[in-house]
Amino acid sequence: MQNPLELQIQTLPDSPGVYQYYDKEDKILYVGKAKNLKKRVASYFSKTHDNARTNVMVRKIVSIRHIVVPTETDALLLENNLIKKLQPRYNVLLKDDKTYPWICIKREPFSRIFTTRNMVKDGSEYFGPYTSFKTVHTLLDLIKELYQLRTCNYDLTRENINSGKYKVCLEYHIGNCKGPCEGHQSLEDYQKNIDAIREILKGNFKESLKDFKTLMKNLASEMKFEQAQKIKDKIDILENYQSRSTIVNPRISNVDVFSIISDESAAFVNFLQISHGAIIRSHTLEIKKKLDEPDEELLELAVVELRERFKLLSREIIVPFEIDLGESVKVTVPQLGDKKQLLDLSVRNAKFFRMDQLKQLQIVDPDRHTNRIMAQMQKDLRLSVEPRHIECFDNSNIQGTNPVAACVVFKDGKPSKKDYRHFNIKTVEGPNDFASMEEVVYRRYKRLLDEEQPLPQLIIIDGGKGQLSSALKSLDDLNLRGKIAIIGIAKRLEELFYPGDSIPLYLDKKSETLKVIQQLRNEAHRFGITHHRDKRSKGALKTSVETIPGIGEKTMITLIKHFKSVKRLSQATEKEISDVVGVSKAKKITDFYNHTK
Repeated sequence: MQNPLELQIQTLPDSPGVYQYYDKEDKILYVGKAKNLKKRVASYFSKTHDNARTNVMVRKIVSIRHIVVPTETDALLLENNLIKKLQPRYNVLLKDDKTYPWICIKREPFSRIFTTRNMVKDGSEYFGPYTSFKTVHTLLDLIKELYQLRTCNYDLTRENINSGKYKVCLEYHIGNCKGPCEGHQSLEDYQKNIDAIREILKGNFKESLKDFKTLMKNLASEMKFEQAQKIKDKIDILENYQSRSTIVNPRISNVDVFSIISDESAAFVNFLQISHGAIIRSHTLEIKKKLDEPDEELLELAVVELRERFKLLSREIIVPFEIDLGESVKVTVPQLGDKKQLLDLSVRNAKFFRMDQLKQLQIVDPDRHTNRIMAQMQKDLRLSVEPRHIECFDNSNIQGTNPVAACVVFKDGKPSKKDYRHFNIKTVEGPNDFASMEEVVYRRYKRLLDEEQPLPQLIIIDGGKGQLSSALKSLDDLNLRGKIAIIGIAKRLEELFYPGDSIPLYLDKKSETLKVIQQLRNEAHRFGITHHRDKRSKGALKTSVETIPGIGEKTMITLIKHFKSVKRLSQATEKEISDVVGVSKAKKITDFYNHTK
């Protein structure tokens, strides 16, 4: 008998639409869009997915529902709305925040202009929403300095004004309002100011500057120099604001810019709204991943969400790669010039936002921060499991003397110093890094196996292919090959070598995975060098003390523990030495060093 799911898939149409997956309790699992419903849905069931959560979700699906729409753009819009409405378990998280501030031009005689969080459908104009109150206050302060507007809530109908119902207030007397409540300013004159403010809120300063400059010249020609100077001050304020807000060619207008950066657990989509070369709005949306969704899919979803949320009507968007939003929107992928500059700026904003979020996460939720890094390392290094326990080996062999090695241990991405180990090379004669690496790796994991201690998920060898091959021999001897992931890191170019792979892996120099590996390598080097230095100093002291006539092994050990180095012993006074080994032996030591000076 045919599987019910297979039957449902076979009957799906080859059309654009939205599909919904449900579990045995009829709870929604996932909502997705497709150019071709049959092909897209079938792809979920025809293979094993790299992402474990996807495989889990597929096993839970017992029924499929779909909605056919005319175009893929319609599917994208419908998918976005259904995700927000149904909030399926395996979809990315999109929060619909309706608390952003707007600037309102109230529909009334002598319109007031103010900030609000609530849109009232009474014919008033709303500009925004703005993602920062600082931007709102900056704009309102600019408007206040340029234009004299009323702030009262009087009902300024022609009848009320003519009847003398209202009296001018303090705002009129200090010059912030022209007193329309007593008929001192006409509705036509006031409306001109509102029209100019409307253009400023759209990012267009051209008309306001032109009007102010014309007014200034007229006042100057009438010898009204004091009033002309006040208008000039307003021009300076407006030009200063324009120069600070304009970042590219002013001819670039009514354009939205979107960029995306992502890691293993989340994506960050930055949005810039551009009007006359100026940024009039910026916002970064964080999207929690559920099924390792590709950047192309996430960016499409985010663009639809942000355009809907911020009521964007621009006919052109700038993005880092091609996405399909239908014929009504022009999609530009710039390679150079002003538009590429805007895209780069958007990427920088997304990166800074991500860094801030990660810093906050590290403080507020360190466990989640660790989980994210471990998941990222697993993906970057192509591991089968997260590298919760990592061990790194380094040889220290300065000028062929006192060969030693170090093993440092990181657990959950942090140093576990109690697990660090030093090794004195026992079976290798002379400087031979390859043979030394083979010895210490064998000794380390032979002991862990004998003591039934947990093995690491990842071994890092500080060195290139030669050291990696030597370490692999030891894993082969212990029958651990393939049971523990192992890589080598070459110092010069930070190349990562894998067993049997002649082509190295290069990670992004700024990636957190490479930073953890570099920290491990540097810590192993520091730990190994410190041990080597201590051993070399003690060896030199021992050799020096052994040549002093009348000084035996017990005295030698006592002097080594106390003075640490030959230099300190040779510079010590007879009294300092006698306090350690007695007067008779102290005299022999000081006589020896005085004679050799």
